[in-house]
Amino acid sequence: MLDGNNNSKALIFREQYPNFIYHNFKIEDNNEELTIKFHFEIEGLKEFFPTIRILKKKYFKNNIDKTILDNLVFHIGLIEMISYYKATLSKNIIIECGALSNNQIEFFKKLFFNGLSELMYRNNISISKDELFDMSFTSNITYSYEDNNEYSGYLIPIGGGKDSIVTLENLPIELDRDLVISINPKDPHKDCATTRGFSLDRLVEVYRTIDKGIIELNNEGFINGHTPFSALVSFITYLVAYLTGKKYIALSNESSANDANIPGTHVNHQYSKSYEYENDFRNYSNKYLKLNIEYFSFLRGLNEIEITKLFSKYDKYHNIFKSCNLGSKETPWIWCNNCPKCMFVYTMLSPFIAEEKLIELFGENLFNKESLKETFIDLTGNGKLKPFECVGTKEEVGYAISKTISIYEQNNKELPLLLKYYRDNYKLVDLNTDLLTIYNEDNNNTEELNNILKENIQDD
Repeated sequence: MLDGNNNSKALIFREQYPNFIYHNFKIEDNNEELTIKFHFEIEGLKEFFPTIRILKKKYFKNNIDKTILDNLVFHIGLIEMISYYKATLSKNIIIECGALSNNQIEFFKKLFFNGLSELMYRNNISISKDELFDMSFTSNITYSYEDNNEYSGYLIPIGGGKDSIVTLENLPIELDRDLVISINPKDPHKDCATTRGFSLDRLVEVYRTIDKGIIELNNEGFINGHTPFSALVSFITYLVAYLTGKKYIALSNESSANDANIPGTHVNHQYSKSYEYENDFRNYSNKYLKLNIEYFSFLRGLNEIEITKLFSKYDKYHNIFKSCNLGSKETPWIWCNNCPKCMFVYTMLSPFIAEEKLIELFGENLFNKESLKETFIDLTGNGKLKPFECVGTKEEVGYAISKTISIYEQNNKELPLLLKYYRDNYKLVDLNTDLLTIYNEDNNNTEELNNILKENIQDD
């Protein structure tokens, strides 16, 4: 994070380095992998060459249309460049390897503005959507084609956490037809796939490498912060769906992803997981990517409480799943037990998994950690703001806490530190609500898929 008056520094960077250039992309295709290299530049400061590698399996198409491939890769670059553009928030974005219509530019302006909302909020930067950048093109390259390919089956992104596990267990999967996909896969990703019954050959492995130059700029005090990674996932999975002939990209984003971190604003850590972005991407891909591929979130109708209750039934995954971002940097992947994500997951599981088992999974009782008190309060909605993490709403957290407190009291057990603090300082949630059975009809599921989830959340 920048020191001093961040907005002033951001404005200085925009004046010093007004031009961000998307020079080109290169695609190398062989029998083993598809390698994509992008070339970006903050003019007068630094060039970047990030790469994406997709390991090819026997079910990848042989008859790849170069124009379709180029268009999809070009679009991935438009998202990938956000990670580098953010360092200076340059006033001008110059594209040298493709051209966009005004409507397409508006899509990316909205995505950049909302996707970087957390970064700008946390760095005290105030720039409107219209002011953020002007986009221009030095070529008239366009990608025109007709797609006559046939598509079938699911491509399911998995992240190692409880949400994608609930998708794996509830989506009507055919193991010899459908595929799972992971970006920079670790052991929990692979273990979740094989536990569901997929062979590792059915896991599409994508490896994304960040150019170290952006890390150097971060260390030198240039602008740094959260970027909309799930938007990159949407474009990468769309490409992989084309390469493998899959019709449906089934995400695992739930209804609470729509919840802003700062009420009444557009600041949302999970913007690119939101229903708004999902619909924007669906509309954009239909108009400009033009393949018979459908992107949707299977779990959009559910809230975190419902997802967690379903997950709690799948014992075989309990020792496998991981979703701590800090812990993912360790080998093996661990629960760090010191961040909002760990506190949130522990809290949501607490009404459904016995205390002894939770302690076994996490290594300690997080409700007894004084150091997590402020994080705990923030998660309940009684603190300064909702943590900038992929966490649920204050209503969901309050329900889980109140339910867990009732379980302790019914069993005449002493409350851990943080649960006692909550009971003594805040009003418990009425547990006679429909939070465990409510269903959000604002989703892009088919009626069949909605009925599967509705039936499953009704089951005791």
